[in-house]
Amino acid sequence: MIERFYLKDYLSFKKTELNLNHGLIVFSGPSGSGKSILMESILSSVGLSSCDASICESSVTWDIDEEETGLENDEINVFKHTKKEKSRYFINNQAISKKSINSLTGKYLKHLSLRDFSDFENEGLLSILDHKIGSKALKCKEEYQETYREYISVKKELEVIEDEEKRIVELKEFAQFEIDKIVNVNPKAGEDEELLEIKKELSKKEKALDVIGNANEIFNFEHLVSSALDTLDVESSFFDDAMNELRSVLESAEERFSALDEVDVEDVLNRIEELSELKRRYGSIEEALEYKEQKLQELEKYENIEVQKGDLQQRFEKLEQQVYTLADTLSSLREKALKNFTKELNSYLKQLYLRDAEISLTKEKLTPNGQDILSIRLNNTELSKISTGEFNRLRLAVLALKSESIENLGGVLMLDEIDANLSGEESMSVAKVLKKLTKNFQIFVISHQPQLTSMGDQHFLVYKDGNISKTKELNFEEKVDEIARIISGDTISNEAKSFAQELLEANI
Repeated sequence: MIERFYLKDYLSFKKTELNLNHGLIVFSGPSGSGKSILMESILSSVGLSSCDASICESSVTWDIDEEETGLENDEINVFKHTKKEKSRYFINNQAISKKSINSLTGKYLKHLSLRDFSDFENEGLLSILDHKIGSKALKCKEEYQETYREYISVKKELEVIEDEEKRIVELKEFAQFEIDKIVNVNPKAGEDEELLEIKKELSKKEKALDVIGNANEIFNFEHLVSSALDTLDVESSFFDDAMNELRSVLESAEERFSALDEVDVEDVLNRIEELSELKRRYGSIEEALEYKEQKLQELEKYENIEVQKGDLQQRFEKLEQQVYTLADTLSSLREKALKNFTKELNSYLKQLYLRDAEISLTKEKLTPNGQDILSIRLNNTELSKISTGEFNRLRLAVLALKSESIENLGGVLMLDEIDANLSGEESMSVAKVLKKLTKNFQIFVISHQPQLTSMGDQHFLVYKDGNISKTKELNFEEKVDEIARIISGDTISNEAKSFAQELLEANI
């Protein structure tokens, strides 16, 4: 519910604050006093409308989906709209887009003065009917929906396989072609680096062997150095070790380069080019080998596709039988309950001085809610073509029927002049239905009729002090005076006042 509303600087309003209760909240007052402006600003505070108010702010008890919005819940969440150069929206002083605040608010608030068909969507109407039937239908529906989800999943898998099957020859040829391209080269991990090293060695082989040959001359003078060290009585072991190490290094290098005599330079260069082509295509030798394995797995999958398809086909046929059996069972339950459902809805319509509605249940393709389409017509007329007054009263009847059986239903309903152009009896009938709905909803309504006004749990007068619009919550005596004014105009008669008091006392 909305616990508090604050408005600052909007058209004829300078500042106003409303402390709100649960139940039916009525706004009344002379024409032009600002009632619709006030209603629009409340909607604007929660992102469902837009206005030029400096500030409009609602403190609400609604839970925020913290994971979805990234916002944290406070004990009381504050929704706010401000307007300077541009509109800005906030929840608990954190900026939020209008789309996001609108999406969040839409879960908790319905503005019935808009011609919104969401209450007549098939899913919602079927949900009311199923809850009216009770646990048998709800259990069947739950089982159906679980089976339907699996049925759709398997169906999609089967469609993918059948689509692949149409292209299976082409896909197999392509996979084999890709595999052969890599297998023909037969690369090994790290081979490219080894070949580049061999290429490097080959490029310096001739020069290296020449310098090694020249360096070997040093060993022809090794004995002279040893003799000199002996003459000088110097221990020659360090020199012997150094010469042995040098001899080992040069011999090893000479053997390595001599071994390249058996290497064909052209073969090395061609192999490097082959591997470079793979690297250009796949990124690296390792990635080429991974790609080959992937294609081998795909090829195996294509080879086994008939087996997979057969298994899936059997599973699909079994699920199809189950889902249609459950859908038929659900349809049967709904068909049996439709007469009573229609009777209950028409009972509300009668209270609202509307003619009976015609409700039909037809079967179409499977959906997450079964195979049934529930349609409502009023006066044998499509809902899009009935008057706004009839449309809104029909919505009230549907909501009333819904509130009887669906737990955790609730939020805020906002109505402008739902009793406009109605007779006193019709206005009272609307009031009684609204009063019933207050069990689950906090309801805001603008009224010019004494019957609906008298049923309010909370009554605010919207009036003008000069050119400034103001609001005032009325006590019992003030309600009597306001309802008397609605009845007889600015000159309040004793008869009007007496009737107003009788209306209020009858609804206490």
